[in-house]
Amino acid sequence: MFINMNVSELARKLKVPIGELRDLLPELGFDIGKRAIKVDDASARKIIESWHSLMKEYNEKKQAAVKEPEVETGTSSAPIGGATEVREVKIPAVITVRDFAHRLGTLVTKIQEELMKNGILASLNERIDFETAYIVAEDLKFKVIKEEGGEEQQKIGEKLKGLLEEKDKEKLEIRPPVVVVMGHVDHGKTKLLDAIRKTNIMEGEAGGITQHIGAYQAVKNNKLITFIDTPGHEAFTAMRSRGAGVADIAILVVAADDGVQPQTLEAIKIIEQAKLPYIVAINKIDKPEANIDKVKQELAKVNLLPEDWGGKTICAPISAKQNIGIDSLLEMILLVADMEKERIKANPKREAVGTVIEARVDKGEGPVVTILVQTGTLHTGDHLVIDNLVYGKVKAMKNYKNEIVKEALPSTPVRINGFKILPQMGDITEAKKDVKGLEAKRRPHRLTDERPVVAAAAEEKKEGEEAKAVNVILKADVFGSIEAIHESLEKIEHPEVRVNIISQGLGNISDSDVAKAEAGQAVIMGFHVSVPTAVEQLAREKKVDVKIYKIIYELIDEVKSRIEKLLAPDVTRINLGRLQILAIFRTEPKHMVVGGKVLDGKILPGVKVDVIRKKVKVGEGKVEALQLAKQPITEAFEGQECGAKFTGKVKIEEGDILEFYREETKARKLE
Repeated sequence: MFINMNVSELARKLKVPIGELRDLLPELGFDIGKRAIKVDDASARKIIESWHSLMKEYNEKKQAAVKEPEVETGTSSAPIGGATEVREVKIPAVITVRDFAHRLGTLVTKIQEELMKNGILASLNERIDFETAYIVAEDLKFKVIKEEGGEEQQKIGEKLKGLLEEKDKEKLEIRPPVVVVMGHVDHGKTKLLDAIRKTNIMEGEAGGITQHIGAYQAVKNNKLITFIDTPGHEAFTAMRSRGAGVADIAILVVAADDGVQPQTLEAIKIIEQAKLPYIVAINKIDKPEANIDKVKQELAKVNLLPEDWGGKTICAPISAKQNIGIDSLLEMILLVADMEKERIKANPKREAVGTVIEARVDKGEGPVVTILVQTGTLHTGDHLVIDNLVYGKVKAMKNYKNEIVKEALPSTPVRINGFKILPQMGDITEAKKDVKGLEAKRRPHRLTDERPVVAAAAEEKKEGEEAKAVNVILKADVFGSIEAIHESLEKIEHPEVRVNIISQGLGNISDSDVAKAEAGQAVIMGFHVSVPTAVEQLAREKKVDVKIYKIIYELIDEVKSRIEKLLAPDVTRINLGRLQILAIFRTEPKHMVVGGKVLDGKILPGVKVDVIRKKVKVGEGKVEALQLAKQPITEAFEGQECGAKFTGKVKIEEGDILEFYREETKARKLE
């Protein structure tokens, strides 16, 4: 039963961006208001139950409307109360708050104020997505158009194109095709990738893939195919917005029981804009309600006429769950790749250029980055350069099977250790043998920089030990609470452990908070906010700790407790007694058997000893056992003589003194 469901929760259930949902509901007959926070029980139930049929009807009307001429730039709307000109503004997929304010011609503080009204606390350099910018711009009476790629992104795309271009065509060699899988939510993208991974990895290796690196390779007819394992993922969004041209072929997954859906249309648009050849995989053909012909009819309506209907669209009926048609699909991929072979080439004998597929911070390894090599060969020891800044050096590379490799050829995905600063997904990386004249990339000083500062935390190590920090993502109901908590946490200072607030904001815990926490090894702390069920489940899957509080001091106490767990314990030495060595009975590679007299105190087996020679410590070790008259004993007192089995690197001599002691450790507390 739904009781005044939050609009954000409804959007998650329907898997639709909240801004898009607010726009759609009035057009679907549910006038809940642009600023409504909750939806009543009856409306929520009706929306969820009839969503698919409503969206099909809406899309049909939308497709009919597309044929009408578009409204010209600079048109005006006439709201109630008089005609007011509505200025049109183009916004890219991702934009900083500062740039957004500049495009709207308004103050940054005004944008921040509007963002706060929508539950987002952002600094002037923080990036916001198009959906968020759209809502804010609409509230400020601007007409918003999505800017495909944007000038900056187009420049990056052109730069990559220039880097990949090979003037000497004779040096080009055929490389494995790179395939990306796209489609509507729940249509089986992940199931398809899993099916390919399990059945077509090189013989004997299917069970040996232990490390997910965001991409993998399969073999069919002795030919490699590279799959980018990021459908619907932020990485592919970043790459396509930059026009990076990472993929060569796309697979569009459409469920046989559900047909063409809104995200299917979005995927088609993206694929066609990227000018990628593609195959439509009609999935779930094993289900009783599957209707392949109906899917083909819906594809034909959006100008994708199947081959068997006289068109050019390749359709492959499959069941990822039952492993039906997977081999045929791979055959089709190879066929398309063969038709496109002049385009799917690279020069393996040059310095490598690749794109970042995944980037995260590992607790033990620091920044760990997956790169898809697109041209050239990447070698261990190569310098890693992004935007003419040196980000690090390849210390080690692992392939998708978690095997260490010394080099990576074109179309090969590899996981790299050696980045000193974490790059962004979609960044173009160049390999250089010589970096003379290039500047090293320094870590960002702002918590809001898109490249997580936790990468710097992993990098900042004292000699011989890891830097210790408690990384926190903070969410609260109101700005005043954020300020109060932030101020309290800043007062917690300790020379050995610091508190890093890597992200903070208003509103309930979201998927993006979990993603940030996973990347930054952080705990999510919420104050007077809630965790939607789907997000809670995601946090469990990602092993992200989420804590919710209603009293500030309990939150502060939790942070203090986490700091105390990271503090090195106090170690107290308790001296027990001393044994003077009178004889050496036996010397072996790993231990010695000696005899001596207890000078003072008492000595015990199983404790540590210092070896003192002429009042100077010359080594240390452990006494494993004590004997008296060839019988084991548990202790010996002042004046007694006994034998001892000593283990340690130092060679004991007659006249040495063994000082027996034990150590007690005690957890430290913050003052």
